[in-house]
Parts: sequence; C-alpha cells; structure tokens
Amino acid sequence: MDFNILSLLIWLPIIGMVAIAFIPREQEEVIKIVAAVATGLQLFLAILLWMQFDKTAIGFQFTEKYTWIPSFNIFYTLGVDGLSLPMVILTPLLSFLAIFVSWNIKRAVKGYFALFLLLDTGMMGVFLALDFFLFYVFWEVMLLPMYFLIGMWGGPQRVYAAIKFFLFTLVGSVLMLIAILALYFTCGQTFDMVTLMQTAPEALSGVLWWGVSAIKVIWILLFIGFAIKVPVFPLHTWLPLAHVEAPTAISVILAGVLLKMGVYGMLRVNYGMLPEAVWWFAGALAVLGLINVLWGGLAALAQKDLKKMVAYSSINHLGYALMGMAAVIAALEVNGGNYAAAEAGLSGAVFQMFNHGTISAMLFILAGVVYDRAHHREIAGFGGLAKQMPVYAGVTAIAFFAGLGLPSLSGFISEFMCFVGAFPVFRTIVIIGTLGILINAAYFLRAYQKIFFGQLNKKYADMPEINGRELFTLIPLAVITFIFGVYPAPFLNIIKVTISGLVEHVVTLGGMVGVF
Repeated sequence: MDFNILSLLIWLPIIGMVAIAFIPREQEEVIKIVAAVATGLQLFLAILLWMQFDKTAIGFQFTEKYTWIPSFNIFYTLGVDGLSLPMVILTPLLSFLAIFVSWNIKRAVKGYFALFLLLDTGMMGVFLALDFFLFYVFWEVMLLPMYFLIGMWGGPQRVYAAIKFFLFTLVGSVLMLIAILALYFTCGQTFDMVTLMQTAPEALSGVLWWGVSAIKVIWILLFIGFAIKVPVFPLHTWLPLAHVEAPTAISVILAGVLLKMGVYGMLRVNYGMLPEAVWWFAGALAVLGLINVLWGGLAALAQKDLKKMVAYSSINHLGYALMGMAAVIAALEVNGGNYAAAEAGLSGAVFQMFNHGTISAMLFILAGVVYDRAHHREIAGFGGLAKQMPVYAGVTAIAFFAGLGLPSLSGFISEFMCFVGAFPVFRTIVIIGTLGILINAAYFLRAYQKIFFGQLNKKYADMPEINGRELFTLIPLAVITFIFGVYPAPFLNIIKVTISGLVEHVVTLGGMVGVF
C-alpha cells in the first residue's frame, strides 16, 4: 500500500474527535453520525489491511518508522503481524458496533463520543506500536477516557468503580514502566521492540539484581502489569464492579478489547523479549489459568445480576487462554520437542482472545437490551420472556451456547486447542480444567431458564421486542461466531506463521533448562 494505513487506523478516531469538538452540543445526532463514520472508516481500513496481509510472510508488515525523540532513541514505529492483526480487526469492529449501542446516550453526548474515540485510538495504538515508549504512551492514553466513561456515564457506584479501575491499572503501568526502563538501560538504550526481542536475552543473561536473575525480576514486573488487565486471579477484583457500573457499550469494549491487551502484552513482550523465563514461569501460568477457569466459573454461578455473571465469565474464559499460552513449553526437548502441541496451545490462546471478544460483546449487549427495558438485571426477576420477546430469546440462546463452548460455535474451537496444547505437559491441570466447561454450562443454562422459561412476569407483559438497531449490533458478531465455529481456517491461517515463529523463538533462546 502506498499510504500509511497503520497510522490512519490509529488516528482516524482522533480526526473524528476533533470534528466533534467543532459541532454544537445540541446537534446530538450529528455527533453520533460523525463517531459512526470515523469508526466505520477505521473498520473498512482494517478489512482492507486483512485482505492485503501476506499470511505466508515472516515478521512485521506495513511498517512505518519516523524519528520522534532522537536524543533518547525514541521512534514512531508501527507494524502488524499475525499476532496483532486479529486485534486490529476486532478493535474497530467492536468500536463501530459500540457506537450504535451508545445511540441512546442522552447526557453530555459530545463528551461521551469524543472520549470514546480517544479510547479507540489508544487501543489501536497498543496493538500496532513497535517502539516500547510509544506502546506505553498508547497504553496510558487508553486509561484516561475509560476512567471518565465509567465515572461519568456509569451506574450508581460509578465513581468508586472508576477509581478502582484507574488505581489497579495504574499500579500495573508503574511496574511496566520500571521494566521498560530496565530493558532500555541494559539492552543498548533502545526502545525498539524488535531490537529488544533480538538483544535482550543475551544482554540480560547472567545479570543479577539483589542476588536474583534480572530476567526473572523484569518478567514478573511485566507479568503483573499485564495480568491486572487480563485479569489474572487474584488481581481481578476491579473487573466485576467496573463491568456492572459501566455503560453497556463500555462493557463491550472493556471485555472485548481491553482485557485482551493483557494477553497480547504477555505474548508480545514477555514471550518475545524474555523467552528464557517462559519455561520457568509456564507451570505457574498454567496453574493461574486453572484458578481463573474454576474461580471465574464458580463466581459466575453464584451471581444474581446478569451483567456481573457475564463479567465473571470473562475471568473464566481467559483462563483457557493462559493455559494455552503455558503449552508453549511442550516444544522444549525436555518435553519431547512437541512443536505441534506448543503451536496448538499458543494458537488456541490467540483464537480465544478473538472469540471471547465477539462472544462477550454479544453477552453484554444483550444484558443492556433487557436493562434498558426493565431497568434491572436480576436474573430471578424476569421469567417467561421467551413468550414476550422470542427474537431476543433466540439471539441470547446463540450467545449463551457460544459462551458455554458448544461445538459448531467459535468458543469451542479455541478452548479445545488450548486443551490440546496443554495436555502433553499439564495433564492433571487440563483434566481438572475441563470442569470449567460444566460450570460454564451450569451458569449459562441456569440464567437462561430463569429469564426465558416459566410463567411470564406480568410486569413485563408489554416489554417491547429487541429492535433493529440492537439486532444490527448483534448479528455480525453471531455470524462470526458461527463461521469460525464451523470453519476456523481463515483465522488460523493468518496467525500460523507468527505463532510458529514465536514458538521457535522461545525454544531457540529460552530452551536450555538451567539458564538461570
């Protein structure tokens, strides 16, 4: 491509935000249309990028590099590969749909959509940045609009939820900043992420801080920073409240994109720059994944609020991704050099990121639909809605079955791949982890039965059916769920070369047991 498509993907929402700044606040419909156009064009560019992406090529594509702060070797560097491309497609898709989910926002419309577009830019920048300083800037840019979007447009406890989200994320950011500075000063004073992937393993080899391997220290700092975002137990406590109090569209973005930034960061940074520590931490990662699966599922089963149930299900589903990530050590010689299992696990983790993004977005939109009508989300407070809202009941059934991992829907494929990859090296953990599937079925089917079956609650005898705008936000996600559930090859082909390269990178540079 002759134009800088990656920069356009990042800055199109900012152009929309600037345009909104000049629109009188009374023209609310115009403001919404501008936001929809900005995110729609971004989605169009993402699809164009996907069509032009060479899935057989190794390394980053469509790269851009410009001098930014030369005295500190800081550059404006962008690139995309098979690891980032799925999120580069998912981010504008969910942002575009979330604009229409937000169409009923009535208070401070101008500020809401301007902040939303700023959030969009921050998220896209994280997935495209190849300079660690630039990566960190986008990571922090994302924090501020999310704080205000929850704190100003959320529910009754919105201020507390926003502060808790901000503080948890800020702690992770500070730890990440320490790790970035450590890498900068020990690896030739560069923030270039590709260079750090090549030089950090050797530069840090044998280096001790306080009698502990520097590689371990930096790995843990980065891991905690990213784990808060996933979130990994016990760093998850900010998530349920943030989801419950956030507006529906912000819950969609929070679950669909922001949580995936943590998994993406681990794969891009921890696995890419510190491969020696992968085998050392893989067992702990698998155990944490198992805890996420069981704790998130049991917590979801205990919930009475529909939105909180969906929030805890996110903790559960991303636990499978952690187990898949841990499977990369199957390729080490001490584990039989099983590259197929390692690639299956890692591919399953990336696929789970994408699939959970689409499924959780559906779930939160559906929770918002019923809340807009009933003004509550108590699961036991409905009953018999299938008679009153049959279309809504049908779409919810698709989302619930996708969430519980029904075969022929996308969630099953990615979870299965995570299990296949992890089983050769973490057999007991995988066997116990399959209980998560039963727990998933229990809380989704329990909720569906209480909401849609039985006698219709007389209070909702006149509840209107799901409307066209709401269906517009749900149908594309349902279609993607069906397509990748039946035919996942288009997605897996995109990530195959990158995942193979990442596995080889970890094995080559981190495969010697006893490196510490």
